[in-house]
Amino acid sequence: MTSGVKNEEKVNGDDTFGEQQLVIFKVAGEEFGVNINEVKEIIRWEEVTRIPNSEAYIKGVINLRGNIIVVNDLAVKLGLPSKTIDDDTRILVVEVGENTVGMIVDSATEVIRLSGDDIRETPSLITSTIDHDFIEGVGLLDEKRLLTLLDLRQVLESEDFEKILQNQRNVEQNIQNTKDIKEGEGKTKTNKKYKDKQELE
Repeated sequence: MTSGVKNEEKVNGDDTFGEQQLVIFKVAGEEFGVNINEVKEIIRWEEVTRIPNSEAYIKGVINLRGNIIVVNDLAVKLGLPSKTIDDDTRILVVEVGENTVGMIVDSATEVIRLSGDDIRETPSLITSTIDHDFIEGVGLLDEKRLLTLLDLRQVLESEDFEKILQNQRNVEQNIQNTKDIKEGEGKTKTNKKYKDKQELE
């Protein structure tokens, strides 16, 4: 699945991009956008299961309709202050390549179409504290409203994905091991009951 604005054709050969449909969300009071094709769904906050010895930005995992999804705190990953979880908190379930990850955001506000003429490459003098590699471009929503477009492939870089996927595999294995143990205990109890019944007869 292709990523955001950089993969679109430039318009008229200048520095603008093709029209984008974007999911807009907030983190630490700042507005961000990602290509809607990278967002599988947006869900309300639910408690995560912690993963021991994981990176600070990895909050844990959730079970989403039978699929174990690792959930990241996007604020921590971007170097921004985290907000206390509240009713507005959402988890963006995003897909980059063949990988699916949850990202905690303060709120998900809207879906918009943004003209290519209103999307610019990241200014070299931008003062944001966010790693410039994470920023794919800047959207001009109006004269007073700027939107930072994130490059999810950079935010969720390959090294991070390997850590995330390994954590995910560990959790899935632990769940399977627990299930096997319970099934084994159930069979043992059943066999014992059957044996006790035979002895009584």
